[in-house]
Amino acid sequence: MTPETLIRVARPDDADTIAAFNIAMAQETEAKALDPAIILPGVRALFERPQLGFYLVAEREGQVAGTLMVTTEWSDWRNGVFWWIQSVYVAPEHRRQGLYRAMYRAVQARAAEAGDVCGFRLYVEKDNVAAQRTYRSLGMGETDYKVYEQLT
Repeated sequence: MTPETLIRVARPDDADTIAAFNIAMAQETEAKALDPAIILPGVRALFERPQLGFYLVAEREGQVAGTLMVTTEWSDWRNGVFWWIQSVYVAPEHRRQGLYRAMYRAVQARAAEAGDVCGFRLYVEKDNVAAQRTYRSLGMGETDYKVYEQLT
């Protein structure tokens, strides 16, 4: 039997776990080693500046089992806000049990309450086929856009 899942807005005392999950996710999906001296202050910064977004966590038996971050992007084309889902991670022992689905449904519910959200976006590593399959199963579709960046 699967333990009960609680989806909640993350609290500042979740920062260490969120940072650890982000480090694990980057290593698993892109073989990138994130610097804890950078990622932990980066996680804490979102709690200090809630206008930038928020984290949700999935909790099982009092332990954080999954997390995601939501940030916003204004769309003048739609006169609304896109919510970007980022930093998605579910601990290996909790995968394939509906945790991401539950977190995504919670994001959708919060967006409906907000009233100005016009859609959801996320980016996924091109070889992460399992995640892509999950996102499609929830009604998301691949866009015609490619993402470009320049780091400073």
